[in-house]
Amino acid sequence: MKPIYSQASKRNGHLKRRYLARRLEILRAAGREFRVRGFAETGMRDIAAAAALSPANLYNYFRGKHDILFFCQDNSLDRMIAALEKSRRMRSSATTKLRMVIVSHLRCVLDEVEGSAAHLLTTTLPPRQQRNLVAKRDKYEAGVRNLIVAGMRSGEFAPCDPALAVRAILGSLNWSVQWFNPEGPLTSAEIAQTFAEYLIRGLLAKPDAFQRLSTEREANRSLKGLASQQASVRINQGLLSQGD
Repeated sequence: MKPIYSQASKRNGHLKRRYLARRLEILRAAGREFRVRGFAETGMRDIAAAAALSPANLYNYFRGKHDILFFCQDNSLDRMIAALEKSRRMRSSATTKLRMVIVSHLRCVLDEVEGSAAHLLTTTLPPRQQRNLVAKRDKYEAGVRNLIVAGMRSGEFAPCDPALAVRAILGSLNWSVQWFNPEGPLTSAEIAQTFAEYLIRGLLAKPDAFQRLSTEREANRSLKGLASQQASVRINQGLLSQGD
């Protein structure tokens, strides 16, 4: 028989995960409303309706739309910083690491956390919340800048002002939430890959390095596609054998 405290701890963990999952659902619903109506014109009743909740129930998860906005930005920055740390641990080139960060950043603000459509509205938050977000943004910006510096030292990237370069990159990535249309011709994944190519191309010291990078990526895609097809064939053959 399991100890009572162990069962209680497991139950509390499950409740916390459910609570967080519900907050993320509300965040995505709020993000859609922010896109359509604008942040100032969106009310808590609008968000509650989009999230299929009663207004009273919505207040069990967020005290107001500014609380939703803060959660949106705080959650987004946590995801970006985690992706940055993962890239730094990779035993790869600075180009590969920066590509991963750029793709992860765009996928986060355009896809994973849809509420990031309000990314540029954080000046409406209370000063304490603004300070918390600015501290995380500074940490993230410094980490991406260090990737560029590392690329310059290795000779992959041409000499440049790393502070200016990182702001140009992050500025273009963040602005994408203003024009991205989920119903448009390109998916967030396709836009992320294209952005990575454009932004990294401007940093490379050797123009032909970009061409080699693209060729290697296409080769990897082909190999993955072939492996997927072979796996599908083996599965189908196994099913046919069972049917016999």
